[in-house]
Amino acid sequence: MWGSRMALRRLQKIAVAPLSIKEGITNKVQREMSTLQRVYVTRQIPPEGLKILKESGQVQFELWDSDDVPVSRAELLKKVKGVDGLLCVLTEKIDAELLDAAGPSLKVLSTMSVGFDHLSLDELKKRGIRVGYTPEVLTDAVAELTVALLLTTSRRLIEATHEAKTGGWGTWRTLWLCGHELANSTVGILGLGRIGVAIAERLAPFKVKKFLYTDVAPRPELAKAINAEYVSFDELAKQSDFLAVCCALTPETKEICNKELFSKMKNTSIFINTSRGGVVNQEDLYEALSTGQIAGAGLDVTVPEPLPTNHPLFTLKNCVILPHIASASYTTRNAMSALAANNLLLGLRGKPMIKELKL
Repeated sequence: MWGSRMALRRLQKIAVAPLSIKEGITNKVQREMSTLQRVYVTRQIPPEGLKILKESGQVQFELWDSDDVPVSRAELLKKVKGVDGLLCVLTEKIDAELLDAAGPSLKVLSTMSVGFDHLSLDELKKRGIRVGYTPEVLTDAVAELTVALLLTTSRRLIEATHEAKTGGWGTWRTLWLCGHELANSTVGILGLGRIGVAIAERLAPFKVKKFLYTDVAPRPELAKAINAEYVSFDELAKQSDFLAVCCALTPETKEICNKELFSKMKNTSIFINTSRGGVVNQEDLYEALSTGQIAGAGLDVTVPEPLPTNHPLFTLKNCVILPHIASASYTTRNAMSALAANNLLLGLRGKPMIKELKL
């Protein structure tokens, strides 16, 4: 497993070597500009990745030069025409329409994300397009944010801050703003991978009594690292005081967290999701929270994103919603950017990527 700081240093060192220039600059540049592989970058990615692309001498790339406003669909369909490579982020839907617009020249797609539910994998496989992605480098940042969100939700920190700011802080009261603590609790993990393990490692010092997990199958090697017990989906719901969702969004996990799950959870349970919004049925979650079926929820991901400000979940004091910032540390985002750039360049050279999806 790569820590994000270690990963960034490593990626900086192994950045694809620049092509050499051994003849007259003017003639060389003119010739290379006509032969360099064309790349489109769909967002103003962090500087480490852009630096790698610029210094590679391998590609000429065009960039959607904004981090605040995503490229429009119409603009994207126009810009991908005839490119050899595409570097995207999770806001871009890479489907048959876009791949048709790009044409047969597109050979490599690199996404600056660990998730790939925005990619039509069957269409990419059918066209023989290689796909790079950025797992592992964001494990630490996501695990840290998950723990922060869990504590913020369970100890009602947003409510407490609001009360302090708006005059609700009066005399000391015995049960005012009481929450739920981790000591002697049972923590359940839905989908045990690198991030789930990293979350458990960070929670263990809080004197958690027991870690449970469920997945498509037992994962004994990962579970051994955190002394976690494999249980059924139903048992995970029934026993967990804190339930952290870490699974990928697939057809099988779509809205797997629904009223059936919430109805089995304790009314003191805290539900946390930092994976993908699509694994949760938000109407069912609202019902569970508003009726006291569960105690609270912390969400870093929703459907859609951004979640409309008039969404019912925003009306609930026991629901903390963040704007998808789990990997948002400077070190991690630069590491993701560098990995995405290296994956792209290696793929365009026909070499093994550092992290490639096996289609």
